[in-house]
Amino acid sequence: MMTIRRAAERGGANHGWLNTKYTFSFAEYHDEANMGFRALRVINEDRVTPGMGFGTHAHRDMEILSYVLEGELEHKDSMGTGSVIRPGDVQRMSAGTGVRHSEKNGSTVNPVHFLQIWLMPEVEGVKPGYEEKAFSVDEKRGQLRLIVSREGDAGSVKVNADAKVFASVLDDPKQVVTHSLANGRYAWVHVAKGEVKVNGEVLRSGDGASFSNEAAVKLEGTSGGEVLLFDLA
Repeated sequence: MMTIRRAAERGGANHGWLNTKYTFSFAEYHDEANMGFRALRVINEDRVTPGMGFGTHAHRDMEILSYVLEGELEHKDSMGTGSVIRPGDVQRMSAGTGVRHSEKNGSTVNPVHFLQIWLMPEVEGVKPGYEEKAFSVDEKRGQLRLIVSREGDAGSVKVNADAKVFASVLDDPKQVVTHSLANGRYAWVHVAKGEVKVNGEVLRSGDGASFSNEAAVKLEGTSGGEVLLFDLA
């Protein structure tokens, strides 16, 4: 079964410096019917004005992924990590026993647009950790590129969760990719940019869809879409 969650149905908040949309319940937005999907707990689509950001705050026992769509995101944490991530980069922070970090727009001129994703950890109480890798558009164009996995397969970022995350750029109507789901596996698709056709249905930027008891997820290019696909236990 495929269940679509349209972008307009999401929660959100506009704080002036931050305009954010919540696919699932988060902060002051509570939706009992959308508390997450399997191990996927958060997909927040954030837009931050130049020079602004999130002050130092704490997390624990959560796998946190950042995926930048436009601009630059500056990261600092209590593990001593400091970096600026840009489009194509995937950042993973395992909060584990506890970590403090800050995130801000790395530019004083341009806004930053990114997805922050939380996965529930498979094992709690692990040592906090950090990893970052870059994946080019060519690696994702017309195919599903594995960017996150439990084992770090195919050069992906390693995550403490029974999950795989694929990214795809479909900028040609002739491009078609299919992901088969093993028995007992589920999927979530999030359209990060543009428009794609998912199992025959047109989804646009910010739309998502869950898949239960489906054999496969089929993605077709329409007009320059960028998609994340989560394969979940």
